[in-house]
Amino acid sequence: MTWMPFVCLAVGFFTGMGNLTERTLKRIDGIINIALVVLMLTIGMNIGINDSVISNLDSIGLNCIVISLCAIAFSILFTVITEKTVLPLEKLREKLSSENMNINSEIDISQEEKNENSPLIWIMPISIVIGVILGYFVRSYILTFILDYLLVGSLIILYISVGISLGSNRKVFKYIRILGLRVMYISIAIFLGSLVGGFVAGMLLGVPLHTSVMSASGMSYYSLTGAYMTQAYGIEAGTYGFVVNVMREFFTVLLLPVLIKISTGSPIAGGAAGNMDTMLVPVTKFVGVELGLVTLITGVILTFAVPFVLPVLYALFA
Repeated sequence: MTWMPFVCLAVGFFTGMGNLTERTLKRIDGIINIALVVLMLTIGMNIGINDSVISNLDSIGLNCIVISLCAIAFSILFTVITEKTVLPLEKLREKLSSENMNINSEIDISQEEKNENSPLIWIMPISIVIGVILGYFVRSYILTFILDYLLVGSLIILYISVGISLGSNRKVFKYIRILGLRVMYISIAIFLGSLVGGFVAGMLLGVPLHTSVMSASGMSYYSLTGAYMTQAYGIEAGTYGFVVNVMREFFTVLLLPVLIKISTGSPIAGGAAGNMDTMLVPVTKFVGVELGLVTLITGVILTFAVPFVLPVLYALFA
């Protein structure tokens, strides 16, 4: 269980290093999208067939809200401390502005806006709901070992896809080199804040720490976190992993006007791993196109960190 993600990441990374053509990458994206839909259906069906989870969905939902808000709050706290000490983002904004370097000059932000409105964003939660309904009504006929195989298969594809992205997305390393390694401090602050937030929420709620800490450490990467925690601890923990991180994105979007008043980096802290894709456009609109590049770097670092963090935490809690 602990080594499988690293093997898949390595396979994906070396595949991504092979200068894949645009056509090949599009085909891989298609396979990943199918795997995501299958994964969401599988998680939903696992919830539907589990009487304990179904009967406690209200309390689980409330706990997930608290864990999500704690993860956001402590990520913001640690990011503000980072801004006040080792990485003043306003000075970094001035540097980027003077060098005429911003998110618009590096990537097609209009394309990212289209990606943000991709049907997959709606298909995934709908797939979860359909899965729950299917699981609930046909639970007498479902063979659970088939769901287990589907879950593991989808998880393997997800890990390999993260590795491929890491291998083929080498531009980010160029951005880090230009901006300096200090830009990584924001990612570290968000990660530490998420861990502390998960720990505090677990203590307050009486939720098992492996559940609260690991779900918070997903940092909005809900598909992978939900799948990994389901495989590691069962469907109740997996539900936390999924819902906490969906809620993190929801609350971040909702609170963006408030977060930007706290500090420049607070919207970035809220978006966390989501800053690589779905949260990139809304967060950039608040922090500005210059710091949109920092938003992207942070999202990429955290997205690639989550697949490593989850098995390490699993080993620590074992």
